[in-house]
Formats: sequence, structure tokens, C-alpha cells
Amino acid sequence: ALGGVRRRSGGDLDLLSHSTPIICERSQPQPQPGRTSSPSPVAEDDGDGDKGRFCCFPKDPLNDVETWSESVDKVLGCKAGQIAFREFLKSEYSEENILFWLACEDYKKIKTVPEMISSANRIYSEFVHSEAPRQINIDCTTRENITKNISQPTLTSFDTAQKLVYSLMARDCYPRFLKSDIYQGLLRKADSR
Repeated sequence: ALGGVRRRSGGDLDLLSHSTPIICERSQPQPQPGRTSSPSPVAEDDGDGDKGRFCCFPKDPLNDVETWSESVDKVLGCKAGQIAFREFLKSEYSEENILFWLACEDYKKIKTVPEMISSANRIYSEFVHSEAPRQINIDCTTRENITKNISQPTLTSFDTAQKLVYSLMARDCYPRFLKSDIYQGLLRKADSR
């Protein structure tokens, strides 16, 4: 067990027990218009000789578990937070929420029209269609609008649905996540280091 967290063999939480570098996307420097981006982010020494600290996890994915209690964005902004939150949602049979949200985040980064069409159809058939295997809980109007426009998708095709799912996770799931055995176990594990 991981600090009171039951782990399934090969489960995602196994990743959190290893000291593997996980670099969060949000920690990467974003190129500014008119400027060239530096080839790699500069590692800062935080005083304990631990160089290479990026966003949440330099060498230990549990270092900043405590910050996850600040907001759902802190959880969703880091790979290890996503893994833990997904495990929690899986236990509540609502894993489709984070999977859809993550799929939308990836979708918005697409650069080519053929890739966008392909990805939009995959997201639609997996999460939005009325008989989708991982159907998300959205209102009929939003579902109908996506269905009506899926033949000519844009990068904003799923924005309304993503906002609804985000709101559902932030309002309903996230407070329960903070009280869950999964999060509390990870907190204890982090505190014991």
C-alpha cells in the first residue's frame, strides 16, 4: 500500500511511488512573440541542492502534493496530479470527465486540419455521441450543437462541453478528492519523507 492507498498491480498510482522526473507542461517556458525561446528551462537550486525543479516534480512526484489542495487547477496542471485525480474519478465511475478534459486540452494544440477532423471525430464518438462508451454528462443543447457541427470542426468545437465538465469536476469531484483515501494517503506519504 502507498501510504494507505491501495494500488492495483500496474495501476497509475504506481507511477507516483517512483522517483521519476515528471516535467509539467505548464512549467515549460512559453515563447514570447518576437523573442526566441531558450533551448531549455533553467533549473533553480531551492537551497537543498535539489536542482532541476519544474512545476511540481523534479525527482519525486509527491513533492508538491500539498499544493493540490489550493485549487483543481493545481491538480490538473501536473501529470502526477492528473494521475491521482484520475484514479479517484475511476473509483467514482466518472473517469470520463478527466479523460475528456485532457483530450480537449490536446485537441486545442492541433496544427493541421486533417488531424483536427480526425481528433474531433474520435472525441465525439468516445465522449459526446448519445451512445458513446465514455459519455460525458452535458446538457442536450451542448450535445446537439457539437453533433450539428462535427462535420466541420473548429479548435473551439468542444469548448462549451469542456467548461461544463471542468465545472462539474471543480464543484463536485474535487472537494471529494481532497477528502479521499487516495489524496490523504499521498499527503501522508509526502509528509513522511
